[in-house]
Amino acid sequence: MSDAAAVHLIVHGRVQGVFFRASTQKIAEGLGLTGWVRNSRDGSVEIHAEGDKEQLEALIVWCRQGPPMASVSNVDQSWIEAEGLSSFDIR
Repeated sequence: MSDAAAVHLIVHGRVQGVFFRASTQKIAEGLGLTGWVRNSRDGSVEIHAEGDKEQLEALIVWCRQGPPMASVSNVDQSWIEAEGLSSFDIR
């Protein structure tokens, strides 16, 4: 999977305590992506996702909305080198 792309996202807004991590994991796995998601101390959610660029773009679009109870104000994104992860985990 050397043609895998990877993206690092920081999702800002009301994104903790609204099932953002669990929802992100479910969406990412449904898109066939690997990586991880975790809460940050500043109240944001950090995501590292790897896989097909089209599927990553779909994840980014979803992150701008998030799960029903979330209120996303901003998503910082940077394309990075894939690490070759094998699953999508909540950290």
